[in-house]
Amino acid sequence: MSISRLGPLTSWHADWKGLRVAVLGLSVTGFSVADTLAELGADVLVLTEHAAEEYATLIPVIGARLWTGPLDAAPQELIDFNPEVVVASPGFSPTHPLIEWTQSSDAALWGDVELAWRVRDKVVRPDGTPADWVLITGTNGKTTTTRLTASMLMAGGLRAAPVGNIGTPVLDAVRDPSGFDVLVVELSSHQLWYLGLQQGSERLSPYAAVCLNLADDHLQWHGSAEAYRQAKAHVYDHTRVACVYNKADLATRAMVEDADVIEGARAIGFDLGVPGPSDVGIVDGILVDRAFHEARRTSAFELMTVPDLEVKGLAAPHMAANILAAAALARSLDVPPAAIHDAVKAFTLDPHRIQVVARNGGVTWIDDSKATNPHAAASSLAAYPGAVWVVGGLLKGVDISELVATSGVRAKAAIVIGVEREAVVAAFERHAPTVPVFEVDTTETEQVMVQVVELAAGIARDGDVVLLAPAAASFDQFASYSDRGRKFHAAVTDRVGTGDAGDDDFAASDGH
Repeated sequence: MSISRLGPLTSWHADWKGLRVAVLGLSVTGFSVADTLAELGADVLVLTEHAAEEYATLIPVIGARLWTGPLDAAPQELIDFNPEVVVASPGFSPTHPLIEWTQSSDAALWGDVELAWRVRDKVVRPDGTPADWVLITGTNGKTTTTRLTASMLMAGGLRAAPVGNIGTPVLDAVRDPSGFDVLVVELSSHQLWYLGLQQGSERLSPYAAVCLNLADDHLQWHGSAEAYRQAKAHVYDHTRVACVYNKADLATRAMVEDADVIEGARAIGFDLGVPGPSDVGIVDGILVDRAFHEARRTSAFELMTVPDLEVKGLAAPHMAANILAAAALARSLDVPPAAIHDAVKAFTLDPHRIQVVARNGGVTWIDDSKATNPHAAASSLAAYPGAVWVVGGLLKGVDISELVATSGVRAKAAIVIGVEREAVVAAFERHAPTVPVFEVDTTETEQVMVQVVELAAGIARDGDVVLLAPAAASFDQFASYSDRGRKFHAAVTDRVGTGDAGDDDFAASDGH
């Protein structure tokens, strides 16, 4: 594909007509890509192994073509189409046969986020400029921090939308006729890998960005821990104003130090300690901002207090860190401290993040199904040492041994679920041999949590906690982490009722 054809395609108003684009995947993201390109007048071929009936019906309506079938090699339809650009949904890994085929061809390879950046000027602000972008990634805490940041921006009077990996495709927000001042974009490591392929002068350049933390995850997709780290680091590429990083996580600091940013961009640190002149942090139980105070060498803005967070059930250390990261991003956009306080005061967490399901018979049942990797589960176990721990699922190539050795060893018992139970059980045998381990070996999805709850009810006693914090993905046995959590809720309710658990009984977890 010649650079001369793609080079000018950096605006909604550029000439996209007739551009041959193959779209890989037809989920929510894939459809948003196909719909956008069809609206732009491109020649669009969508390829997917399976198409939901709704999408299969809509593809010809929008003026695109659909091919379904095996994707273990480039189908003849794709070869004959000879695409100039291939836009892949985030699920397609670097070693997928179609990605390898694309990279060996003359076609450019994009993700949906690059396409969104190129056409971001469809709807502009009153001054004629498109919305600013704030990027958020990290192994854990992305969704919570994305929602917090968007809430703070809106409390400060800005039109903001949480988009991306959080569930709403960026392209849908870019095309929203109401327009926005800021898009708060949650990015997975998969999306960031595709962004790392960008070439040319019009690469994505966010107003501000953060990598919240880094721990091994998605190693099967990326191939190695180093490749995963490199993908995450792309969040800081070409940042214009603020590179927010976690002072307690040296990997994120190194990312900022190595990043190719726009001259003048500042590094803004956050952690739970006393902040330096370019940081946000906590002093004597008060969350403060020194980074954006004109007299930051001697003064700081008060944002809120730790007791404020306790009232909301948001005082867990990892949750306070998420709040500080979001506050740093919001302050970089001049959101007043009072608006940040108001946003947190009104904030509620999504379900399945250390959600109290029931308190009955002296036992508390907690759903943290969103803890889909060891880093997230460690935070849950730190909050509830000695819990009856429900663990297991799809490990995504991550070794769970360290988590068992450091956190699982304190569990009262472990109930192991999932298709990769053998690795989890072996980790307990090696690193926590005194912890009783029970396996749920049913292959019936509807029975997994029923058996979990029956086992847990026989183990837990007055004062105990039963904690669903799987440290693994859910797709081996459930449709999603939400589905896993809902089935846990249902089984608990059927077995023990809800007791005095209330709707406001939420704390925090940083699941991926």
